[in-house]
Amino acid sequence: MSGFWRGWFVVWCVSIGLFGAVLCGGAFEATSGPVKLILSILHGAGAPPFDATLRFSLGVMGAVSIGWAVSLVFTVRAAIDLEAQGRGQGRALWRAIGAGIAAWFVIDSTLSVATGFAWNVAPNLLLAGGYAVGLMGSGVLKRPG
Repeated sequence: MSGFWRGWFVVWCVSIGLFGAVLCGGAFEATSGPVKLILSILHGAGAPPFDATLRFSLGVMGAVSIGWAVSLVFTVRAAIDLEAQGRGQGRALWRAIGAGIAAWFVIDSTLSVATGFAWNVAPNLLLAGGYAVGLMGSGVLKRPG
């Protein structure tokens, strides 16, 4: 895999972690500005009231997103290292990541639409699309030969 595509996947993973940090910021009033802006854009009717339940939920979602990003960094790195050995050995890891993204995308996007945050599907498409572009551009799923 070329350095460009390695960098692509690093940036992709880091973007998930940064978004998690923004969500974590919503747990406290002093750091909730960015997530309030995001929620007001996604909902269209302004940010919802920031009560203790929402702040707790944002903190947990942020922590999960950061954990997901860390896991992805190591899994992507392992897949790249296996690919470097040839014979498509990293393919199973790439597919596992893809299956996780597909499950997240369907559930998150469905719940976003159902709860009045349909615009959240747009960043979901960017995240899933970023992974797909990386797979196609790097050629990691091509048959070895």
